[in-house]
Amino acid sequence: MAHSYSARSRAIEPFHVMALLARANELQASGRDVIHLEIGEPDFTTAAPIVEAGQAALAAGHTRYTAARGLPALRESISGFYQQRYGLSIDPERILVTPGGSGALLLASSLLVDPGKHWLLADPGYPCNRHFLRLVEGGAQLVPVGPEVNYQLTADLVERYWDQDSVGALVASPANPTGTVLDRTELAGLSAATRAHNGHLVVDEIYHGLTYGMDAASVLEVDNDAFVLNSFSKYFGMTGWRLGWLVAPPAAVGDLEKLAQNLYISAPSMAQHAALACFEPQTLAILEERRGEFARRRDYLLPALRELGFKIAVEPQGAFYLYADISAFGGDAFAFCQHFLETEHVAFTPGLDFGRYQAGHHVRFAYTQSLPRLQEAVERIARGLRSWQG
Repeated sequence: MAHSYSARSRAIEPFHVMALLARANELQASGRDVIHLEIGEPDFTTAAPIVEAGQAALAAGHTRYTAARGLPALRESISGFYQQRYGLSIDPERILVTPGGSGALLLASSLLVDPGKHWLLADPGYPCNRHFLRLVEGGAQLVPVGPEVNYQLTADLVERYWDQDSVGALVASPANPTGTVLDRTELAGLSAATRAHNGHLVVDEIYHGLTYGMDAASVLEVDNDAFVLNSFSKYFGMTGWRLGWLVAPPAAVGDLEKLAQNLYISAPSMAQHAALACFEPQTLAILEERRGEFARRRDYLLPALRELGFKIAVEPQGAFYLYADISAFGGDAFAFCQHFLETEHVAFTPGLDFGRYQAGHHVRFAYTQSLPRLQEAVERIARGLRSWQG
């Protein structure tokens, strides 16, 4: 019998990298040594103090639902973190703990976007953002951005692309796939531009903490009414625990809580108890050490790839990605990625996963492997370039 599934499910594209990942896993299963530079997941396991806190929570029987907005103690801890990191006084009542950063995005898009309305998004950008908008019957107005604007939306671009169906703008700082960061002035400009149209500014700060040689500014330093998405996945290294948070203006909290109750009841309770250990000095010391390791990897891989002919126009200041233009080598990015996977067993991501603008000649490398593995990857890529016929 022919099934008729929803138009929204047909419109949401899969990650193209998943086909490459499946092939990479096949090659690995057959005994090949594959170097994974395709997935945005830190290679470090969750820091020991967090794991121990999770185990203690399970042993103590903390396996029941929590309040929809999250454990009060965890919301207090997150509030304290804003005070310590940014000098900001954020009322814990404004913080909702969510199942991953994705849960925060689900709440924000459900609250702010009516059918047929859209947010402005930078292209290239994280693909799930536009898919969440489609899920709530809204849409993404993709704004082409290049190195001349640091691959970021600007106040001018908001002004130029805003139309009668625009209700907000979503930006990411640091951004995936480019690693670029918005400074305080740029955030203030975006805030003013969206506010001038009675729109909402939503800022993905999921890679905060993973910046090199500088600290990223939070939009909350310049706009108390912005919506902030954050996560325990990247800096805190808790990807599989599925935990994030949303900071919202006070007036929005009641409606967001109602949505949370209905959409997922609560974030995982054992993950929340584990996350209480994230803000302990000993844990933060481990995380800062890891930040230093990511900086060393970036400082090795960036010049090494440029030397091979990859064009990386903007030095990323955060996250753990390099977004590279492969025009010099000719050919299509997906075929390029396939070639390196099949011949040299190095996996990286085609630009197609991050939007449409110049996607066919860009690829993303994640420096989520150790320095010796990155050095091995560069040797293999150098060899693979000799056999590539674009």
